[in-house]
Amino acid sequence: MTTLQEELSSLYQKDFVKWLEETVCLLKSRNIANLDWEHLIEEIEGLGSEQRHKVDGYLLQLLIHLLLYRYWNSEKEWSGNGWAIEIDNFRTQLEFLFESRTLFNYFIDRIEVVYPKAVRQVVLKSKLPRSTFPEKCPFTSQELLNDTFFPN
Repeated sequence: MTTLQEELSSLYQKDFVKWLEETVCLLKSRNIANLDWEHLIEEIEGLGSEQRHKVDGYLLQLLIHLLLYRYWNSEKEWSGNGWAIEIDNFRTQLEFLFESRTLFNYFIDRIEVVYPKAVRQVVLKSKLPRSTFPEKCPFTSQELLNDTFFPN
């Protein structure tokens, strides 16, 4: 490890913003020999994980609110408008993330993984029996993202 690499590695622990600035300068000048590779790789991997985690979180909330909207009929009169606003909000957040086609593909793959977690949350909130809800997600990916779709 060169002295500059050691300094950058130490800077990472002390002043993350300064470490970012220095790393960007090294990248712009194509000075790859002095990069703090260990932390740079860690940060790049973290960015991908963070974005996928956001997709999972927004998808979970979208599914929860769509399920409440469709199945919790006794509360729909009082809460339906709020659920619709939340549905729109989570769709918007996902739309921002889907400027990356990779994240869109990740979303498609995660629907059936996240759906049971959404059902679990809705059952806890609504006290509706688990049997109220289909085993597989009742919404297509197109419906999930269609800003005019609200289930009956």
